[in-house]
Amino acid sequence: MPISRETYADMIDEQQCFREMLDGLIESYPELFPAEIEQGYQLYGFARQSVKMPAVRIRRIGLPTEAGGIEVYNIVPSFVLPYRVGYSEDVEKALFLRRFGVPYWGLTYVFGPDDMYWQRLVCQLGRNDIVGTTLKDAEQLPAHVLADEKHTRLNGEKAYIATPVADGCILGASLALEADEAHLSEAYAHFKHEAQRLSPHYQPQTVNTDGWSATQLAWKTLFPTITIILCFLHAFLSIRSRAKHLKATFAAISQRVWHVYHAQNVETFSQRIADLQDWAMAHVTGPVLEAILKLCSKADLFALAFDFPHAYRTSNMLDRQLDALDRCLYAAHYFHGHLMSAEYQVRAWAVFHNFLPYCPRAKIRQRYQSPFHKLNGFLDHDNWLQNLLVAASLGGRHSTNAIR
Repeated sequence: MPISRETYADMIDEQQCFREMLDGLIESYPELFPAEIEQGYQLYGFARQSVKMPAVRIRRIGLPTEAGGIEVYNIVPSFVLPYRVGYSEDVEKALFLRRFGVPYWGLTYVFGPDDMYWQRLVCQLGRNDIVGTTLKDAEQLPAHVLADEKHTRLNGEKAYIATPVADGCILGASLALEADEAHLSEAYAHFKHEAQRLSPHYQPQTVNTDGWSATQLAWKTLFPTITIILCFLHAFLSIRSRAKHLKATFAAISQRVWHVYHAQNVETFSQRIADLQDWAMAHVTGPVLEAILKLCSKADLFALAFDFPHAYRTSNMLDRQLDALDRCLYAAHYFHGHLMSAEYQVRAWAVFHNFLPYCPRAKIRQRYQSPFHKLNGFLDHDNWLQNLLVAASLGGRHSTNAIR
């Protein structure tokens, strides 16, 4: 809960003050509590004293269950870290640097206490639902998403981070050991399950992907009614890799390819595709011509985007997020150790990415503090880490029937 240290110290021993404070929080932040709290609650004493932080006392509440019992929850202030391993203010700068790939030994050298402390803390934060922590309203679930896999290594072997993105936020990050349909379906299923905790019938309308068939089949498996939008940028990059040595001819190719992309309707798009094909057959040969003709042969797949005006037609937004992840992975020399440790670390990185403040020089910082702020329109706390901890109440598995 977003409670200051001063306020918490004043009311922790006063039942009536604590209850009044909690009633106000339930009214202001309904999505952070279990749905059963609408039936009332009772104060349920204190949690066991922590050896790590004996001075911080945590009150508990009891909620009635359908079976007639009581389910007990801790009410934890946001200035205290999960499992009471420290204060938020003592670690938030170190975790800020972790987003940029600073290794654990580097954090230990500057901040102490030891490498395993930082790794365990990061993994704890990676256990929260990414979707539920990032999205506070089921109506904000994206109708259109992008998806791609970031190539990485686990103990020297190839691995793939399945990454759905929408609205400038990373909404999933899960490791797949193979890039086939079965493994990618399992990896992307984490996004589906977390999204459907917010809205049980959630089905995105479109997903933008590159041409990798296993990715497309995985999304069709998870969301049978989804429309696959082929990334136009990837088609252009295929042409560029073969034609950039042609100098003036490449400039002409680029202009004509993007002229096709900027068509305002499907009729104009089809006509420009035909014109590009005729021009290419008259002016280029070899692998360059093959790449252009391959783009033209997929015109029907690109044209599907005109049926969904708000769908993503290129992967630019996703690539901007994955560029930052790529730098972090390279700095860490990828993953070593257990699969679940790597999974939690990459999930934690995704959550950090959504909550960390924008660069002060960025224009968007004039209006929003972070991607979370831009997406939801509000902040629970001015400090990015305390804002994350509040949003991750109940592990990000929030009530879906009580939203601000």
